[in-house]
Amino acid sequence: MLYSVFNKEMKILHTADWHIGKKLYKYDLNTDFDLFIEWLVTLVGQEKIDLILISGDVFDTGNPSSESRRQFYNALIELQQKDCKIIVTGGNHDSPTMLNAPKEILNEINVKMLGGMPENISDCIFPIKKNEEELVICAIPYLRDADLRKATDGISYDDRIKAVQNGIENTFKNASDFCDEFYPNLPKIAMGHLFTAGASATPDSERDIQVGNEAKFDAHRLGNNFDYVALGHIHKPQQISAEKPTFYSGSPLPLSFSERKDEKRVLLIDTKNGFEPKSIPIPNFRKLIRITGTLNEIELKLNHLNEKFQLKSLLEIEMIEDNYSAEIEDAFNHLMIDFKNDNYEIVKTKIYWKDRVLGTSELYKEQENLADLQPKDVFSKLLDTQELNDDVKEELNQAFNILLEEVLAEL
Repeated sequence: MLYSVFNKEMKILHTADWHIGKKLYKYDLNTDFDLFIEWLVTLVGQEKIDLILISGDVFDTGNPSSESRRQFYNALIELQQKDCKIIVTGGNHDSPTMLNAPKEILNEINVKMLGGMPENISDCIFPIKKNEEELVICAIPYLRDADLRKATDGISYDDRIKAVQNGIENTFKNASDFCDEFYPNLPKIAMGHLFTAGASATPDSERDIQVGNEAKFDAHRLGNNFDYVALGHIHKPQQISAEKPTFYSGSPLPLSFSERKDEKRVLLIDTKNGFEPKSIPIPNFRKLIRITGTLNEIELKLNHLNEKFQLKSLLEIEMIEDNYSAEIEDAFNHLMIDFKNDNYEIVKTKIYWKDRVLGTSELYKEQENLADLQPKDVFSKLLDTQELNDDVKEELNQAFNILLEEVLAEL
């Protein structure tokens, strides 16, 4: 039996994709994260949160800096001091070994850590008590290739996608079945870090996972097994079509200029009212602003910037002109160098001349950073320069996706 309304009050906060250590065009976002945690600690105290769920991608890389680790552990301590429990699962950006290293110590302060999928499903199951056992959390971290399927050498690409989808479904079903056996009649919440069908992804933000993101998982396959599904991986906050409330909390901070219009939030579940979450907006500590246009248009827009936030707003500027002009290019570069505004900082510039035809050695603009590009896009551009028929290109793309998946699984 699943509860649509839970008659005992417990407040649960869902967040994900912190990406501690993230840099935006080499601009450090550590201060942004500190301000988010300061705000979050206040919220947890005000709302008397009982449990916090962090659904993957704690760090931006598998080998975070000592400063990033310090920020994370300090955040856990500050939050736990508000007398709440915390459950953290690893994402595709996280190293399971690194996250799991302090799990025994963290367990002593009511922080449960699952960096990767354990061998026994029981190790993912956490009954949560307030006055007594009141609900159970199925904490499923990012499911890597080895977690999802047995050896599949020689099978087709389509079969690999089906195997991944079936592996995800079976993992969540096994967790649900375990709860039904050992914690019957208790409400169940699942945590997951995956790409679901119908999710609106943010360009340049989410790294491809699970066979190049083509093995999108249909959340309807979870059926009525869980009262709420707390997802991570997609940075844009959104609800997913499913039998039960299934949500991406989204990242708490804009992590790329493509996220500049997202309304960042955390989600609050008050079980006395059911399992539909309340969206709580996160303050804007700064803005990410993309400015495009001709040289004159850009200069005009820069002169009209007048908003002020706690931190400097960051600017990405792209000049688009019809015809190449060394004079215009020189004027643009001087405009960028001479720009001075205490509330804004330019972190990226691009120039695009409409009359220039790019050759095969100029697949991307000179101003483009390699870190901004997606591996599949680079490979696709390379294939476009080769005299290959469509069937061969498709086979090469599929082979590349498989190799990319295996490489990312090792990160």
